[in-house]
Amino acid sequence: MAEFEVVISNPKDGDSYQKKVDGQHANRLIGKQIGGEVDGIFVGLPGYKLKITGGSDIDGFPMKRNIPGTGRKRILGKDGVGFKSQAKGVKKKKSMRGNTVSDQINQLNMKVIESGPKDIQELLEEEEGE
Repeated sequence: MAEFEVVISNPKDGDSYQKKVDGQHANRLIGKQIGGEVDGIFVGLPGYKLKITGGSDIDGFPMKRNIPGTGRKRILGKDGVGFKSQAKGVKKKKSMRGNTVSDQINQLNMKVIESGPKDIQELLEEEEGE
């Protein structure tokens, strides 16, 4: 059974929120790709629309948008996701995870693209109180 730590960023106020998702809702996220839109009900935010912006696997390797599939691949990378070079033009071979969500993913990054009727903080506090 899949379990994800979801980090939800709200570009309107600049805040980010963390939420643990498991069970049936986590299984519905498997197979989605970076850039895909997800209904907020899967992370406990009814009425919200979220966009998957990235993530990392259980060993800490980041997901990369232009690598298809769920597996881990070694790519020759330059500046960008997972690698910051000290000098201009430097490339390095790095391991990256594909752009599709699988059960090997530990953290998912999402951003709000459509807000719901209630504030995110209120919804998450209600859920903690239960």
